Amino acid sequence: MHTTFSGLLTERDWKRHISHTFDLPPGATRLTIRLRFEPAEVDSVQNMLCLTLFDPAGFRGAGHRGGAQHDVTIDAARATPGYLPGPLPAGQWDAVIDTHMIMPGVPCRYTLEVATSGTMVEAHAPAPPVAGGGRVRGRGWYRGDLHAHTIHSDADWDIPDLLGAARARGLDFVTITDHNTIAHLDGIEHLTTDDLLVMGGMELTTFWGHALSLGTRRWIDWRIRAGERTMPQIAAEIAAEGGLFVIAHPLSPGDPQCTGCDWRYVEMMPGVAPAVEVWNGLWDGDSNNEAALALWYEWLNWGLRIVATAGTDAHGPAPAEVQPGFNVVHATRRDEVSILRAVARGRLYLSCGPLLELTGECGGTSAMMGDVLPRGTATIRARWRDVPANARLRLLTDGSPLSEDAVPPEGERSWAIAEGAMRWCVAEVRAANGALLAVTNPIYSGEQQP
Repeated sequence: MHTTFSGLLTERDWKRHISHTFDLPPGATRLTIRLRFEPAEVDSVQNMLCLTLFDPAGFRGAGHRGGAQHDVTIDAARATPGYLPGPLPAGQWDAVIDTHMIMPGVPCRYTLEVATSGTMVEAHAPAPPVAGGGRVRGRGWYRGDLHAHTIHSDADWDIPDLLGAARARGLDFVTITDHNTIAHLDGIEHLTTDDLLVMGGMELTTFWGHALSLGTRRWIDWRIRAGERTMPQIAAEIAAEGGLFVIAHPLSPGDPQCTGCDWRYVEMMPGVAPAVEVWNGLWDGDSNNEAALALWYEWLNWGLRIVATAGTDAHGPAPAEVQPGFNVVHATRRDEVSILRAVARGRLYLSCGPLLELTGECGGTSAMMGDVLPRGTATIRARWRDVPANARLRLLTDGSPLSEDAVPPEGERSWAIAEGAMRWCVAEVRAANGALLAVTNPIYSGEQQP
């Protein structure tokens, strides 16, 4: 079988899902697909057309990546990264072109070629796992990444390279969240070792914003369709799967430089979102982290108890001196369920190096980050370590600085806060130039929420 589709797209076709159905005959053992389009860019901005593939049973893979030519091969044993190997069932398949970016002014012409062969492919048994899941460690602080990519979407490195980089940084866990696919999750349960927990999920890279689905294994349909599928429905679906929904880099620059990277879902600002990524990559990078932090503080002032997270959004190697933000999580165990449960409860701080813990006490009740103190005069304590020279410690109540002082590399401090003087508080450590080095999640004052 050999089928060719072609079309001419204009800016009116921007942010669409264009189906190309074809019937796969019985006996096919290899499927090849080639998508080509031109021009590759207009006015120095790239057009971006990606492929999502469905077989008669459902999702079969996605290639969320740049470039004006996408080549896909699938057989029983192997598949192009981003796609799922396995038998090729006869029946109707669908190759969907997702038009993330079509620049105005110059029409975009594409061809989509689909071919099959009946050449028998030897299916090799997978190699036995190197590790059987690693040693589960107990209660403690665990430092890790909740947002990273591999060649299964648009990164420059494979899974072993990502894991090697995580080990080199001394991380306790790393999460693989490739764009709009779950191909990277195949065999993920065998990747955890005694020194590194490997967690899974995907980044829903929609036309109007990105979100992380952490802890899920099933493909989550990221395609928002008017009258059919909304972002609140997606968030509810992830929660029903036992996963954690996180708004990613909400104030990043968006189109045309970074397609869909800024969060535009008004009904999810933050709506039912339980968490938001306020630290994406380097603090002073291109994700507008300072504005995202201020947005989170505003949401907290609305009375929302939403958790802040960090993610490297790593797509390839970085020099050792580059220090993105990581999540330092207090969990009952070092396993995926326990880490994500602790994150959902707000039991973490974000840091590119320093230790920073926040605790509180009121009327005999003790609290850590994510907890609620009863009303009354509260004592709030911060403890820090590994802070660089000339750094400053700030305590913020309801978004306003209550205290700010230069601090030594290691120390502790406490504050007495009168009843009614705070609904929430966080601690920050900032460098002499104002760059954030660490920030806690809040301790709240008031009533427990259901």
